[in-house]
Amino acid sequence: MFKGFFAALQSNPELKNKIVFTALLLLVYRLGGFVPVPGIDGEVALSYFRQATGGSQNLFQLVDIFSGGAFSQMTIFALGVVPYISASIMMQLIVALLPNIQREVRENPDFGRRKISRWTRIATVILATIQSTLFAKFAMQMNLSSPGIISQDLLGYTLFSMPWLYYLIFISIMTTGTCFLMWIGEQISEKGIGNGMSMIIATGILSQLPTTIGLIIQQLNLTSPEPGQLSFFSLAILFALFVLVTIGTIYIIQGQRRIPLQYARKIVGMREMQGSGSSYIPLKVNYAGVVPIIFASSILMFLATLPQFIGGVVLTQIAEMVSPGSTIYTAVYVLLILFFSYFWTATQFHPDQIASDMKRNGAFIPGIRQGKSTQEYLEETMSRITLIGAFSLALLAILPNIIGSIMGVAPSISYFFGGTALLILVGVVLDTMKQIESHLIMKRYDGFSNKYRR
Repeated sequence: MFKGFFAALQSNPELKNKIVFTALLLLVYRLGGFVPVPGIDGEVALSYFRQATGGSQNLFQLVDIFSGGAFSQMTIFALGVVPYISASIMMQLIVALLPNIQREVRENPDFGRRKISRWTRIATVILATIQSTLFAKFAMQMNLSSPGIISQDLLGYTLFSMPWLYYLIFISIMTTGTCFLMWIGEQISEKGIGNGMSMIIATGILSQLPTTIGLIIQQLNLTSPEPGQLSFFSLAILFALFVLVTIGTIYIIQGQRRIPLQYARKIVGMREMQGSGSSYIPLKVNYAGVVPIIFASSILMFLATLPQFIGGVVLTQIAEMVSPGSTIYTAVYVLLILFFSYFWTATQFHPDQIASDMKRNGAFIPGIRQGKSTQEYLEETMSRITLIGAFSLALLAILPNIIGSIMGVAPSISYFFGGTALLILVGVVLDTMKQIESHLIMKRYDGFSNKYRR
């Protein structure tokens, strides 16, 4: 497989350039994750977060994993792409609720996409500014508990008893960092390989893998005869879960329900001809892929970290109620996955257009009349299989964490052996491989496997 892939790259400079371009931008993203905000001591901030988490799984830890460790060190990419994802969700909701915009997108897709992208960028800047402001306020509270996080030189410039220079630098640089990540993601999507934002999230998750492996070795306590916090039996179960979740994710993402098609006979000149085309309509069991996982995680991280940034007894209690591992968090997480599975499918799957194209090409589903009946049949079928796919996706997302908590495994370990992180990684890899495979086939090269020939 890899031999054929590398051979195709040598003969396909365009694909090679796309992959190199994507790799370079992701490298820039990783390097930026180590650039601290001026006046912030990342080592002191990291020690504070480690002490605050105390090994338990909370939303700060999840935000840190999504940002590739940039959040806990307060670097320029600390906010990651969460503001962009939140803005994208808002735009999708607005488009779904406003028929005028939907009609504009259908009539002029290029102009409509550019318009929505422009609104998404503006909303991203606004959300990033709000989040960075709250983060700056939270960092001030952290500095009171652990002096040294913020340089005294910045805090010395005050106006009306407020360190205006600190807030100006912190907010502007973190907002700019998010905008730069948004630009990197868009460039990867347009000129590289894969979905840019998903690639950034997956790279951030992968960057935390060495830390997790080190924690596993530490908890196994191999250098001492005494048993460690993590046993080999627990590790074997986690590895089995890893394999199960990986296989399950592949089957769910690639699974499809095939709707059979027949074509009406046509009279061309003096000859009767059978219509040609695909003999079935492939309806994906999980049409949205890992988008519901990313959206649900981002929404929970955004909403649940706000009370901790703002402060207050009531808001802090609410944040504790929806912390990862709690029953409320799990229930809300599952509901959000179900919602975004249906929402994304409803906005991207258009049965009316499919039914219209079928009628124009003389295709029909056996036993179903063309037109409105076909549209209703496709809607009902898609709704049923989406329910199966959404529940399966939610089960794969929460099962490893539940089993890990029962076995007493550290959440930072169980998080990588299954659940959200693994689902995102597998989904991004599958999507990227599919794009590369399509590019190779389009250019008449062999794909990863030998089933595609010139």
